[in-house]
Formats: sequence, C-alpha cells, structure tokens
Amino acid sequence: MEANLRNAGEVALECMRTRGMMGEAFLMHARELNIETKEGCIETFKEAEQTGIGIRVIRDGRMGFAYSTDISAQTVKEVTRKAEEIAYHSSADTNNCLPDSNQVYPKMNIVDPDISLFPVGAKIELARTIERAARSYDPRITLIDSSGYNDYEISLLIMNSHNLSAFGQANYCGLHISLAAAADDEIQNGFAYSLKRNLSALDPNAVGEEAAMRAVRSLGGKTIASGQIPCIMESQVVTRFLGLLSASVEADSVLKGKSRLADKIGQMVACPMLTIVDDATNIEGMAAFPFDGEGVATAKNTVVDKGILQVFLYDTVSANKAGRKSTGNASRSFRTLPVVGTTNFMLGNGIYSPEELRSGIDIGFYITDIMGMHTANPITGDFSLGAAGLMIERDQLTFPVRGITIAGNLFNILQEVEAVGSDLRFFGAKAAPSVRFKSLNIAGY
Repeated sequence: MEANLRNAGEVALECMRTRGMMGEAFLMHARELNIETKEGCIETFKEAEQTGIGIRVIRDGRMGFAYSTDISAQTVKEVTRKAEEIAYHSSADTNNCLPDSNQVYPKMNIVDPDISLFPVGAKIELARTIERAARSYDPRITLIDSSGYNDYEISLLIMNSHNLSAFGQANYCGLHISLAAAADDEIQNGFAYSLKRNLSALDPNAVGEEAAMRAVRSLGGKTIASGQIPCIMESQVVTRFLGLLSASVEADSVLKGKSRLADKIGQMVACPMLTIVDDATNIEGMAAFPFDGEGVATAKNTVVDKGILQVFLYDTVSANKAGRKSTGNASRSFRTLPVVGTTNFMLGNGIYSPEELRSGIDIGFYITDIMGMHTANPITGDFSLGAAGLMIERDQLTFPVRGITIAGNLFNILQEVEAVGSDLRFFGAKAAPSVRFKSLNIAGY
C-alpha cells in the first residue's frame, strides 16, 4: 500500500514541478469493519475500503485544491491540473504555505496486527458476548437494540515540494451496545462503548454490564427542585464540555475573533487544579499519530497548565498568520483542506476517588448524561442543557433524576471546580476524570 500511495504522490509532485508550482499530495487508504448483532443474529456486516488523494497547489500565493478516489497516474495528473485551475481563480494570500521537511517524528506503537488476523467469526462472537453480559446483569434488561464490534485501520502518506515525506499507519478496535430496561411501564435506555488500541484490551462483559447498569439505574427517575447545588460530572460528561472548550483554543477561532480566550495567554482561565493537554503522542487516545494532516510532527501541547492558558493550537497557515509555529494540529481527510483541530484532548487526572468526590455533599447532583450540547454557544460559553443523573444525599448516591436542565457558562464553571477525580477515562479522542463543581444552576420543578 505504501508503494502504491507513493507512486501516486510522486506523479503529483512531478506534475507540479513541470508546471512551475509548489504543492502537496495527501494520500490515504482506510479500511473499516462494522458488525452488529441482535438476539444473537447478525444484523449488519459491513466491510469497506477507500483510497484517495487530495492535491493542494500554491502559485504566487494563490491556492487551489482538488481530490479524487482514483490514484492512477492519469487521474492524478488531471486532479493536479484541476487544482491549478482553481488556484488561478483564487485570491492571493501570502500566508498560504507548506511545512518544511525538518521534522522529527515521535515513535509510536499504534498498529496491532492481531486486529486484522483475528477471525471474523470470533469478532461476531465478541458482539454476542456483549449482549449476553447485558442480559445477565439484570432481568429488567428487556431489549437489545444492537450490540457490535468494529475496527478501523488507516495508512497516510504526505509528500510536498519542500521534500517532506511522511508515511504512517494506525488501527484500533471497539465494542458498543444500545439497550433498554423496563419496569412498571417505564423504559429507560442504556448505551456503552469502548475503543481500544489493542484487541486484547477489549472487554465485552464490561461493556455489556456498563450499558445495563446505566439503563437500570435510570429507572424510577424524578425531577428535583430548582436551585443552585453542588454537582459532580461523570467523566464522559466532562469530555462533552472539553469538546465545547476546544473551539476556543483552536487558532482559526482565535484569529477570527471567535474565542473568548483570544487575549488571555499567560492568564488564569481555570482553577489551579486543572491542566488540559492536547497530546497526539498518547497512544491510548484514538487520535494518536506521529504527524498531522500536513506532515508536521505531533507533540504533547499543554494548553492549560494549573489553570493558566499556555498556548493555542495551530496548523501551518494559521501559525504563519499569527507569527507562530505549527503545533501539529492540522486536521483533514483527502477530501478537505487542512483546518485546525484537536488530537487527544485531555483533562489531567486528579487524586480523589468517587467516594471522596462526594464527601461533604449534603444535597447535590451527580450528572451522568446531558442532552442538547449542540445548542451551547462555543464563543460565549453559555449553555442550557437537559440533564439526567443521580441525587447525592449525605455523601451517597440515592435516587435517579431526570427532566431537569443545567445552565451556566463554560468559562465560569472552569473557575468553580472544587475537586478532580482519579478516574480518568478515554472516550475516543477525548479523556477526562470526574469533576466536582461548587454549584450549578438546576431548573427542575
């Protein structure tokens, strides 16, 4: 595969040279497998592959881009000429540039050969095992919507006119289940998933039991009175808020004046116990890779260190505009131009166990799920979200709560953190522990 991609890249670069342009060839081959079962029977079996090339050319500051899923030599030449034509009709921008070849890539073990060698029949059995584990957890589990196994592998090659050449491969696998629990004419849903870098790390029993636990513990939920009370966010909920925060530290938003943090480098933007990093070198995260979408070496970037904002995230063009260096945060596919994006975006682990986080809370709310995050404002940080969870009474989790709303401002609650848990967990490319807040606004009855 590397040879096939490299041949296409060399054709593109040669075409650029002969036509007096500089540019870049981004080549990708990906394969994915998705298996879903229901009642032990196979509902979905999908295996797909795609190969593509994205060609970016720059001439006199004018940039053009075109792509194709055909990497034959003739098509690559046609796509290069198409990109040149688009550049001719584009506006010149002196910030349009490409990274140089002076890159030192971190070494990573992000390919598990066992994933591709594992028999398909055994992968199907993993999906069935999740369902059995969920049903055996509690008799109130009455419906399995689907349980499944998936894996994904990718090969990337980036070549440009500055003699940059970067090739890398990665794969991962995962399990998921969606189900429902029923009691007294009430139905509550449960969902769980797990993505792992190594096949041996998958635990179908744990995934099935987690989804069942989430559904069962929601049965009998009721609303609570409006007010301001201490709250603890489960780690998965915290990662949702990290996703909201990420827009404010990406250079594209900062340069466009769409970040509330734009002028706050070196200032305290969160409580001192919070450290937030973007780390593509952490192989536990599914965004781990030695280089970004332009071939720039990735690194661990500490965005917030003990509450103080340290750095924004850049790709090559945004870094050029800001007079900075790329942080290795160009995100793309072969169908798109690079944009700034996070890799493994993580809130650092704390020291408190779940029991210690609840200690001293007479009346509080343990948030296990939120709804409507797409309505939150990434510029101002304002949010008003549906929420569900468990009541905390005298340090203990008691009855389930639903039908309420939590509201506030992201940048304000970052200052209101009282404690950080020690239960850090990855959810795809984001990771966080549970977090305790002094108080949040609750809208109930």
